[in-house]
Formats: sequence, structure tokens, C-alpha cells
Amino acid sequence: MAGTLYIVATPIGNLDDMPPRVAATFGAADFIAAEDTRVTMKLLNFLGLKKPMVSYYEHALQKGEGILRRIEAGENCALCSDAGMPCVSDPGEVIVRDALARGIKVVPVPAASACVTALAVSGQDTSRWVFEGFLPVNKKQKRERLAELQGEKRTVIFYEAPHKLRTTLDDLTAAFGPERSITLCRELTKLHEEIWKTTLGEAQTHYAENDPRGEYVLVMAGAPAAEAEEELTLEQAAQRALELTRNGYAASAAAKAAAQGTPYSKSEVYKQLLALQAD
Repeated sequence: MAGTLYIVATPIGNLDDMPPRVAATFGAADFIAAEDTRVTMKLLNFLGLKKPMVSYYEHALQKGEGILRRIEAGENCALCSDAGMPCVSDPGEVIVRDALARGIKVVPVPAASACVTALAVSGQDTSRWVFEGFLPVNKKQKRERLAELQGEKRTVIFYEAPHKLRTTLDDLTAAFGPERSITLCRELTKLHEEIWKTTLGEAQTHYAENDPRGEYVLVMAGAPAAEAEEELTLEQAAQRALELTRNGYAASAAAKAAAQGTPYSKSEVYKQLLALQAD
């Protein structure tokens, strides 16, 4: 009889937030699939447990087949990420998808999630929101992703590492303007936890002068209703696209972004953009 794949959330910072069921699941599992075995080892030491572990991090997902075979042979596996709910913006999603396709029982063992925790304390609109996770590293892909979010009315949540925060704030400010509201949540539940609601422009200025430290969740307000619904002329839409090209967007991506929320197609804005560039 096949075993079970448990998707186990771990504390996002403070180990005192460990739910009893999470600890019990680790204790009952035959082995643990960890994003980083070194991080999970610290957690197991805190719980006083010793368990066989295998890593499933992004560049070792070929091990996913071995994990699934062990479960099919009757072992129970507890899969966890370094912090929070695994398989969300995490390579473990591949193992879950394949497990379900093979008829393996998958059981969630929930606890804190950094994105929901940050949203709850952000002071931004929580009624409708969209999770973007980590933005692409590739500059072109990043600009295209941000272009897709032009006119997005829902609150938008990003994850970011400290060494990339300045660049991301620069890109967000260029895409959405310095007045857009944003809440930066740093080191949630840890000793140096910080929650700062400000604007993109102020955050950009602050971190130009101060080194980012710790892991960040960025909770950005959606486009104001008036801004999202404002009817622009074709020339105004093209002018918006022109501004985006000056901030590094390709003409096609800029036209696509500027066309959102308007009655004009991407091709119409693109043609008018070329006309402006020719002037």
C-alpha cells in the first residue's frame, strides 16, 4: 500500500510559532523531502528529531522520481520548504503535481505563509489580491511581467531578496510611479521584524541610502480606480508607452502595457508610439 505525501508548512521565522501538528507530522514521517537539508536540520534539532532527508531544491528535481517511488513503496514523506507553506513559488509544486497524477495521497499540514501574513498587516486592500512571488531575474522578462501588471487594480504581492531590493524598487517605481503605495515587510516574526507602509518613491530613496537587510515581502497597492478606468486618447496612450520606453521597456511591451484599460489595441498604440518616436 502506498504511503502519503504530507505538505508541511514550517515557521516563517519564529520557531515558537510551530503548530503541534507540524511537529507531529515530522515525527511520524519515514523521511523528509527538504528544500535545503541544512535549514531543515536546524528545525529538526529544535524538535529533537532525527530523520532521513533528501533535498528537492530546484536543481535537484530529478530526485523527485526517487521520492515518489519511495512513497509508492509505502513510505510516508513530509515535504517542507525553508520557511512557510511549501510548493508556493517553490519547486516542490512539481512533486505535488506528479504525485496527484500517480494517485498518491497528498495531505496539507498548514501553518503561516509569508505572503498572507504580510498582507494582513500591510494596511493595503485585502479584499482582492494577486501573488507574483519573485520577479524574473532576466531584465527583459522582468519588464514584460511588470508591463502585464499595468492597470492591475488588485493588491500585488512580491517576494524579494535583500541584494535585489534596490533594483526591484527602481523597476517598480519606473513602472507604476513614485506615488504608488507599498508596504515593505522585512524579517516577519523575527527579532528585527519591520513593517513600513510608504510610497515607491520614498522606499526607493530610503534604500538608495541604506543597505537592505533580511528577506522582504512587498505588498503594493493596485492601480487607483480612476487611473485604471480613465479614458485616454490614443495619443495619450502612446505618450504613456513612450515614457515606458524611456525607462527601458521594449516598444512592443510598452505598447501592450499602455493599451491595458483603454479602448485601443496594442497594435494601435504601437503605431502611434512609432509616430511619436519619429517626430
